[in-house]
Amino acid sequence: MAEQKWAELARENVHSKLKQFIKPLQDLQARDANEGDTRLVVTDMLCELLGYDKYAEISTEYMVRGEFADYALRIKGQIVAMVEVKRIATILAAKHLRQVEMYGINEGVEWLFLTNGAVWQIYRIIPGLPVSVDMVLSVDLLGKDALGKKADKLLHIHKAQMQRGTLVDLWKAAAATSPEKLVEVLLSETVTATLVKELRRQTGHRASAMELARTIRDSVIRPELVK
Repeated sequence: MAEQKWAELARENVHSKLKQFIKPLQDLQARDANEGDTRLVVTDMLCELLGYDKYAEISTEYMVRGEFADYALRIKGQIVAMVEVKRIATILAAKHLRQVEMYGINEGVEWLFLTNGAVWQIYRIIPGLPVSVDMVLSVDLLGKDALGKKADKLLHIHKAQMQRGTLVDLWKAAAATSPEKLVEVLLSETVTATLVKELRRQTGHRASAMELARTIRDSVIRPELVK
């Protein structure tokens, strides 16, 4: 019951308060506000909407090897996420991700938040050689989706969710159904063998598994998804 209670409280908070931030974000966008003004609203969102304590859990201008990340988020004294904020009019791009990615790698932090106030993109750093970064979710608070749908997405980065590791479950689901993973499964021996049998049943054509895999790879799947 206690476990259910914290989840309900977090959800109620995000759903009830998100609407309060739509107008300030629209105003920032209308006047093409600078990065500093955007950060002011983002700070309020982190505190009032997402549950982080302004004084104990949010470090601004956090130094990472001589450079400064916009925010480092702490839970129980440990840094759990690096946050990079761009001005409201900025279209978030790979170069912005690389910036916050370096902060995260150098600090050994798993989660990255990239935002312009309206758009929030959440990434997970995957250790390895080389290190990779997976997008876990993206939400546009000024986009066309219903407010409730936006709130449900943003809920995943509420402090209560973060400290219980529920974002990892979301990442696992996203990783398991990514185009790259689906391509890998589709071209596996098990699936191609099944396709050979089904194609023979439906058409009488006796294609080999290798032939089918080559056709799928060359003619069905987008080339950039095939490793």
